[in-house]
Amino acid sequence: MPSRRQSTTTVIVALVVIGVAAALWWQPWKQQQQQQQQQQRLARGARGDGPVPVIAALTRRADVPVYLDGVGTVRALNTVTVRPQVDGRLISINFKEGQHVDRGHVLARIDPVTYQAAYDQAVAKKAQDEALLANAQIDFERYTRLMTTNSVARQQLDTQKSVVSQLEAQVRLDQALIDNAKAVLDYTNIIAPIDGRTGIRLVDQGNNVRAADATGIVVITQLQPISVLFNLPQQQLGDVNRAFGAGSLPVEVFGADNKTVIDKGELKVVDNQVDQSTGTIKLKAEFPNREFQLWPGQFVNVRLLIETLNQVVVAPTAAVQRGPNGTFVFAVQPDNTVIVRLVTVSQQDETQAVITRGLQSDERVVTTGFARLTAGTQVAVTNAETASPPAVQPLESQRERRPGRRERRSDTTPSTIR
Repeated sequence: MPSRRQSTTTVIVALVVIGVAAALWWQPWKQQQQQQQQQQRLARGARGDGPVPVIAALTRRADVPVYLDGVGTVRALNTVTVRPQVDGRLISINFKEGQHVDRGHVLARIDPVTYQAAYDQAVAKKAQDEALLANAQIDFERYTRLMTTNSVARQQLDTQKSVVSQLEAQVRLDQALIDNAKAVLDYTNIIAPIDGRTGIRLVDQGNNVRAADATGIVVITQLQPISVLFNLPQQQLGDVNRAFGAGSLPVEVFGADNKTVIDKGELKVVDNQVDQSTGTIKLKAEFPNREFQLWPGQFVNVRLLIETLNQVVVAPTAAVQRGPNGTFVFAVQPDNTVIVRLVTVSQQDETQAVITRGLQSDERVVTTGFARLTAGTQVAVTNAETASPPAVQPLESQRERRPGRRERRSDTTPSTIR
């Protein structure tokens, strides 16, 4: 019995030793096989034995608007500081701060007592002189009749005629004094010279005001319509003038997100000189501002439409590459191989590019997966974008973006702003 148990123990120990040895041998061999398989896959990929996965998109023809971008400042078409035109005590204020007033609205009143007295005095003086004139005219007519019978001297008739002329002139002078006194009296009613919105009241009721005061009563600002001043680089002046000469140019103003259109208007003025210190040209656009989204002094992003490119070939900007020979794309052939196609780009932004030469519509171009591509490489298009053309968006500039500003980039001379 003891010898049988010893034999069994020996067999078990031997099996354990064999298992451990097999495990120690199997693990390195498995790792070696995996490494060899990985190297083989990499070698096949390097030799181009398998298709390269890429993402491609279709080109298409579309009408593409071309914009010029700029940053502008909102400015009121008219701003008036309402000042008193006569001296006196302010007896009433007839507006609320921030109120819209129409032209002719009485904003305030100055005590009119002294000016009313001066007006009444001028009226009375005219009445007095008119009475003297009437008496002189009667005497002149009497002397004229007596002159026919030689009852009066010729000199007396001429003297009376002169008196009549003097009194007529005096009456006209009196009327002028009345008109002046009436104007001064009317100035005691301070009226709004334009339609607009009042600002913060600058003087309170009961104060003495003077015509020489610089602060005035209130500032009225016209908000509808309203203007926006913005600058463009002088290199774009030729394109703007050429488009402006052909007709009115639409302008849009964007909100803080650079996406929401606040208002739409028209370009009104291109300044007559370039600012030599900045190399820019100033432009002025006018907006209806029906919802009061634009406010004087506000900074806004402006987009000016100067041209629409009709039925041009559009490709995703991501497909456009640059190399020693110029701008090119990888075009996917019907057999799912790629070729290098030299192209000419006239306009482009972050999402799309206008191709003027080198591509036609409905061609597939690679947008992602360029690392392993060469001419003739077999590719596997795995993205659904291959079946849907890119959405056409308005062209924007590609210059370096700054806070609050959007700009357009181009491989050729810039032709627009946004």
